[in-house]
Amino acid sequence: MRFLSIFLMLLTCILSSLSPSHNAQAGTAYDFTFRGIDGGDINLNDFRGKVLLVVNTASRCGYTHQYAGLQTLFDTYKDDGFVVLGVPSHDFSQEPLSNAAVKEFCEVQFGINFPMAAKTSVKTKQKHPFYSWTQQQLGRQGIPSWNFHKILINRQGQAIKGYSPAVTPLARLLVDDIKQALE
Repeated sequence: MRFLSIFLMLLTCILSSLSPSHNAQAGTAYDFTFRGIDGGDINLNDFRGKVLLVVNTASRCGYTHQYAGLQTLFDTYKDDGFVVLGVPSHDFSQEPLSNAAVKEFCEVQFGINFPMAAKTSVKTKQKHPFYSWTQQQLGRQGIPSWNFHKILINRQGQAIKGYSPAVTPLARLLVDDIKQALE
């Protein structure tokens, strides 16, 4: 009985890794799905035709104040087809909170109302396949070096640029790239 249980668990893992939402060889960002912070899924295909900024976040980081700028970006450009996706991660040991606590922290401290994924690995061996794909698309720019690394996805679902955490959400470089992608 235990063997059957282990076999079924392995089979489920193998089959789920073959689905498009987990395929690092995917053609576009639209092929990926994240688990949402409230449960359920955030299917990037739902953002087809929009410009997407994917940001790995943490609540106990020196860059945590960037949440405010991310919310400002979202509020400013959402009507033009722009979405911010926050991806909390504990890979850099600065997101100790549970998903529920992360959500509450973001809402209370920064008024965040853009989509947020559940805590997700972005750099370890267990990293979400989206980050393997961005690494393939952008090289080193596609690999988060720390919290608040930003990846810009164009309306066609292609990763077009990665930004270090030092590039703040309202930095002219990032804002100009977003505006260009929205044109």
